[in-house]
Amino acid sequence: MKHSFFWFRRDLRLEDNTALYSALAEKKNVITVFIFDDAILNELPRDDSRVTFIYNNLKKIHQQLKKYNSSLLVLKGDVHKVWESLLNEYDVDSIYYNKDYEPYAIDRDLNLYSLALSKGVDVFPFKDHVIFEKYEIVKADGNPYTVYTPYKNKWLSEYNGVRILPNIQFDNFCPVSFPFPLIEDIGFKISRICVEDYNINALDNYAIHRDYPILNATSKLGVHLRFGTISIRQVLNQIPTDNEVFISELIWREFFIQVLFHHPNIVHHNFRRKYDGITWLNETNDFERWQLGLTGYPLVDAGMRELNATGYMHNRVRMVTAGFLCKHLLIDWKWGEAYFAQKLLDYELASNNGNWQWAAGTGCDAAPYFRVFNPETQLKKFDKDLEYVKKWVPELGTDKYPKPIIEHSFARKRAIEKYKKELLC
Repeated sequence: MKHSFFWFRRDLRLEDNTALYSALAEKKNVITVFIFDDAILNELPRDDSRVTFIYNNLKKIHQQLKKYNSSLLVLKGDVHKVWESLLNEYDVDSIYYNKDYEPYAIDRDLNLYSLALSKGVDVFPFKDHVIFEKYEIVKADGNPYTVYTPYKNKWLSEYNGVRILPNIQFDNFCPVSFPFPLIEDIGFKISRICVEDYNINALDNYAIHRDYPILNATSKLGVHLRFGTISIRQVLNQIPTDNEVFISELIWREFFIQVLFHHPNIVHHNFRRKYDGITWLNETNDFERWQLGLTGYPLVDAGMRELNATGYMHNRVRMVTAGFLCKHLLIDWKWGEAYFAQKLLDYELASNNGNWQWAAGTGCDAAPYFRVFNPETQLKKFDKDLEYVKKWVPELGTDKYPKPIIEHSFARKRAIEKYKKELLC
């Protein structure tokens, strides 16, 4: 019996799933599989909250598939070796999956394509994670955009709404009953950090309230879009078209994804290479105080403590904490980017890298080097009653709270002088 495989990756849902829909519409005996990738897992702590989130959603999918006399095959290991084993064990005619645009994923998928080709197996990748991919939004000369505003304008001019996929042919799932593993079988344990549900219906005042961290005025969609428990089409289908500010945030996400696709070297390097001349101070004690939320700047400290406790940080506070690390403490943005990658539930390489380079001034369309956020001014503007800060820094105003790690005016002047002096021309 011929089988087709659908490979779950960053699309953990049955509904509005492009590659899954195509597989079930075109093939019978479709087996669904998810592979816990050792190359990724080996870098994570055993109680990583994102692994717990993935595991719980896979379990949900497994239960859903039982209704259709099928189940989810969950495996772990070296991805290439796992696929070698599957192609040897099953008579496979095709593999379906949704595309991933990160450098590691592109290399991984090319290796699978070569393996499948050697076995006479067809591979069908689909666009699902974004509205526009790769070369769909480019300048008139065919080159990719590196400035957000013209990219956004072109994106909006090309966007004609979205279509949610109709119900798929669930009877085309292969009738299989795979055992579902314990999370301990994968080498992990359930995290104490829980992921909040997204809330698309509470965004009417998003443009007004989004900068105030104490308000529950954001969607909490980040982690759900990262792992595809909801599709970008489902999101846009539920948002009024006049919610321009929120839609702009979704376009930022696609902007950074296409920047990373076209410039994969930015994973480890400055996008603007003239910033390679900056010699960061990289004081480890300062970095540790920043990590722990002990800088003496309440808004910075509240943000870092929220991140450490919940895996989440409000977007306005992310900008303040990132800018503080790079420009007040003169610590390499790559240190901060790596720490956020460890902690953020909604960590996505493209957005994390793009936003950190924006904060440091080294990225495309970045904040200019002379723009240095004043954490005290930001506090007065966005948490003037200290509601957010006191939630995370209860010792504020007592002898237990540390003095500022550095004086703002001094830090600002030092940063600007250093950038001016060391920028490569």
